[in-house]
Amino acid sequence: MSTLKDKLKADLTAAMKGRDEVRTRTIRMALAAVNVEEVAGKEARELSDDEIVKVLTKEAKKRREAAEAFSGAGRAEQAQAELDEQAVLEEYLPAQLSDDEIAGLVDEAIAETGASGPKAMGQVMKVLNPKVAGRAEGGRVAQIVRARLSA
Repeated sequence: MSTLKDKLKADLTAAMKGRDEVRTRTIRMALAAVNVEEVAGKEARELSDDEIVKVLTKEAKKRREAAEAFSGAGRAEQAQAELDEQAVLEEYLPAQLSDDEIAGLVDEAIAETGASGPKAMGQVMKVLNPKVAGRAEGGRVAQIVRARLSA
């Protein structure tokens, strides 16, 4: 079993004993998402830590989008609940890259591929994605790449 999954299970037990409802609910949801991913496909398999990070990243993104939708609809209480869950999930994710760090990686990737112009965005993203996986949202990365290539 992966160490991240073990940590999630141990933290779930601790949250339940501490009667921390938000943490308990969030970790249960995360473990459920991991279990769904493990049995998806033709046969069940054990997820690696990297795959679990991808699942948790996807769940955190869902929480962020739901919070935006709730706050846009004037439902501040639900929006805050989603943001609280997102904060718990982010404890298990690698530290996010800053815009400056992403820009540095983008510049390296552009130099490496020799790309110029917006049409070369795919080449740059192909080189960049493995470097930023799990540490930056794809939309943010794409936005910076687009800005650098069109400048």
